[in-house]
Amino acid sequence: MKPIFSHVGIVGVGAMGRGIAQIAAQAGSTVLLFDLQAETARVAQTSVFSQWDRLCEKGRLDAAQTALYKSRLHCADSLAALSGSDLIVEAIVERLDVKASLFAELEALVAPSTVLVTNTSSLSVTAIAARLKRPQQFAGFHFFNPVPLMKVVEVVAGLKTGASVCADLTAYARQMGHTPVLAQDTPGFIVNHAGRGYGTEALRVVSEGVADFATIDRILKDQIGFKLGPFELMDLTALDVSHPVMESIYHQYFEEPRYRPSVITAQRLAGGVVGKKVGEGFYRYDKGVAQTEPEPAAPSVDQMPPVWVSPRAARRADLLLLLKNLGARIETGATPSAQALTLVAPLGFDITTVAVVERLDPARTIGIDMLVDDAVSKRRVLATNPATRLDMRNAAHALMARDGKAVSVIRDSGGFVSQRVVATIVNIACDICQQGICSPADLETAVTLGLGYPLGPLAMGNLYGPTNILEVLFNMQTVYGDPRYRPSPWLRRRGAIGLSLLHQEA
Repeated sequence: MKPIFSHVGIVGVGAMGRGIAQIAAQAGSTVLLFDLQAETARVAQTSVFSQWDRLCEKGRLDAAQTALYKSRLHCADSLAALSGSDLIVEAIVERLDVKASLFAELEALVAPSTVLVTNTSSLSVTAIAARLKRPQQFAGFHFFNPVPLMKVVEVVAGLKTGASVCADLTAYARQMGHTPVLAQDTPGFIVNHAGRGYGTEALRVVSEGVADFATIDRILKDQIGFKLGPFELMDLTALDVSHPVMESIYHQYFEEPRYRPSVITAQRLAGGVVGKKVGEGFYRYDKGVAQTEPEPAAPSVDQMPPVWVSPRAARRADLLLLLKNLGARIETGATPSAQALTLVAPLGFDITTVAVVERLDPARTIGIDMLVDDAVSKRRVLATNPATRLDMRNAAHALMARDGKAVSVIRDSGGFVSQRVVATIVNIACDICQQGICSPADLETAVTLGLGYPLGPLAMGNLYGPTNILEVLFNMQTVYGDPRYRPSPWLRRRGAIGLSLLHQEA
């Protein structure tokens, strides 16, 4: 099949530029590599050649294909050499002034029909195009690293981008073997915008002393099914990449509280403790392997107290069945006895508030997270309050670990770890839909392919229930008095009348 763009120029041949060049040549385009340092372009060409050679050795390419791909990839000795390109992709430093200057120079060299695109991850496409005479020929074409493996690309229309340009880029992305998603020109586009909920809320949790980095990572992997915990992920991407994106999106949204960065990452970035690539981040690394302390064993309890469950507990019937299966002595009275371990299962509220409101003895009150169905969760999470007695904490931990399932015990906060992070992810996603940044379907595709979440954020909201997500947010807003937990109108409308988050309005 003939490629949409037969001649493609790549300006900037770092990891992103090389990856884009590779898949463009594989799609049938003749590709020219340009960098201010001529030797850098030749090194990039050699690197891509080596990648094809490795694929050939593994049997994923044959010798003829490898030779054909190599014949399409060339180095340009000047910017002017790109003048015959149908498409030019920029993948240089993330600076608005530098990008704008480059495109002004390129526009003067190329034909009026040439499409110019930026691979920016966080800058405004409209702002980059502001100096151009033909802004209708300019768009965002945002790939993810490593490009050959990350099979999603955001096609971003600036304020004056022509519809035909986006249509051609969409078709070309498919020819490259990637899945295109259409995004409006807003800070972070889809993936980096939707991704604000995961790391930023986890950072807030750890900053409140609720749990340490490793515990939060374990909870979100075992309860929700994330492949990497937020701190593992930040170590992988490195804070010199992720923290500036946090700041950029926060400031571009005029200090919207939902996107507020953390002093934790700012301090670590300043100290050079940026992640796996330097051997130290949220974890220390030995030969690329994170070094973590083993989880503490469940305590041994000689005499297990009876257990009383709050009538207001989320999933109360499921919790009672779990306790029965664990061999607990369950009290059924209207109030707990003086010896009973008291279990509450709030959504969004802290354990202290629940104990006070329900007139329970806080010394014997423990919270359990029941947002996730215990049958599918690999971990149970308990929360103490400041007054919880150690014997009651140990009893709850020992009881919940009787069948061998992992148990984490965290400190009191508004909302458990999974509740807070999931609710924040879903809320931000609903806000993206509210703003019309993309379609709900493209949002789900972009997040699952671009971020590797176990589910798209709207599917996540459907799984745990829009009304439950709303309850978590409303209650957390009460606990914290913070506008960052303000529910999106798109979520409120659906949660209020029980519609799934993917339901389309007429």
